[in-house]
Amino acid sequence: MKILKFGGTSVGSPERMTKLLDIINPNEEQIVVLSAVSGTTNSLVEISNYFLAGDKKKGSECVENLYSKYKDFVIELLPAADFQEMGNEVIDYHFSFLAVLTNDIFTSIEEKVVLAQGELLSTTLYHIYLKSIGIESVLLPALDFMKTDEDNEPDIPFTTKHLTPLLEANKGNKLFITQGFICRNSFGEVDNLRRGGSDYTASLLGAAILAEEVQIWTDIDGMHNNDPRIVKGTKPIAQLSFDEAAELAYFGAKILHPQSVFPAQKYKIPVRLLNTMEPSAAGTLITHDSEKGKIKSIAAKDGITAIRIQSSRMLLAYGFLRRVFEVFERYKTPIDMITTSEVAVSLTIDETGNLSKIIEELESFGTVEVDTDHSIVCVVGDFGSEKHGFASRVLEGLKHIPIRMISYGGSNYNVSLLILSKYKTEALRSLHNRLFE
Repeated sequence: MKILKFGGTSVGSPERMTKLLDIINPNEEQIVVLSAVSGTTNSLVEISNYFLAGDKKKGSECVENLYSKYKDFVIELLPAADFQEMGNEVIDYHFSFLAVLTNDIFTSIEEKVVLAQGELLSTTLYHIYLKSIGIESVLLPALDFMKTDEDNEPDIPFTTKHLTPLLEANKGNKLFITQGFICRNSFGEVDNLRRGGSDYTASLLGAAILAEEVQIWTDIDGMHNNDPRIVKGTKPIAQLSFDEAAELAYFGAKILHPQSVFPAQKYKIPVRLLNTMEPSAAGTLITHDSEKGKIKSIAAKDGITAIRIQSSRMLLAYGFLRRVFEVFERYKTPIDMITTSEVAVSLTIDETGNLSKIIEELESFGTVEVDTDHSIVCVVGDFGSEKHGFASRVLEGLKHIPIRMISYGGSNYNVSLLILSKYKTEALRSLHNRLFE
């Protein structure tokens, strides 16, 4: 069985939703994971924010506006009267639920339920559409088998245990539809996967049932060797290892969330990134294998803050770094890059919500300097210790740009460089010319 995930743009209009059958083969065993219709989740976030703020009037207006869009969506997707009636019943049910929330106390628990409505709507409407054209499918409620544990981490054994019987009970069917993004938490409440969303769902399902392959369908033909929004002439990468894909995703390649790679990697399930708008394009295949001796791609991550802690006490002091890291751990702030010297340590973060508190604690160790508006440029490829020349080519490509930090050797797959964000565009283009032209 294959897992096929389609993002919001792939189901963003009735026309696009109907064209999914150019890709989905009803005669092959497949679980199709759908995101919410594009724009829906943003609208639901807006509705939730109004309700949380106590502005029920504006929240209700947003509910009505979104309802009106879905009425038009149903008319176009389901022109036959009987199926259109079924579609209207679905949206009436979900939007009646949203309307009722204006009468109740609204908390973060209700907020998660509101955010789940987008995927519940898209999957149910697509299931009805398939029925309207005579294609059998089974709608699998993700809330029955997607669950996170006490640490908010996905519970793959739970998914295996509860999804397998559902598939076996419908052995005569080959096409299954389910929701991405949504799940239940350890308390049984409606929640979501946050990191990676629907991509994460697809990877987790692939791991849970040991699928043949996970396919992530988006609006671009795989991972490119640079950011196509900034650099002209980028090309899709035919093959990446899981580690290379995770590095690129973490450091800015928007096509895939880094968390999405890990379940498939652990259970050795190939992941293929493909283009809904160009189904015949080869895309990118992600497996355990890597093409050796090549630089694969360049990515950049914005919104980086650099912190330098300088202290004479660091000289030969064991435990110093541990105490520094514990500060960030207490404030649940991940560190992206780190470099050290005899008397100083520099590191970067991209979550600054607790920055003032972090700095206050770090000042007990020594002098603290903070630099904002930086970007991490990450070059991914075969940087194993036996290789030579690749790192020098990277530095040669940036010889005219000031570099704040360099991280090399943390893995065999990347060189990361910290620069001011105002130099990012020039850095990406210059590196592309040096490494790929």
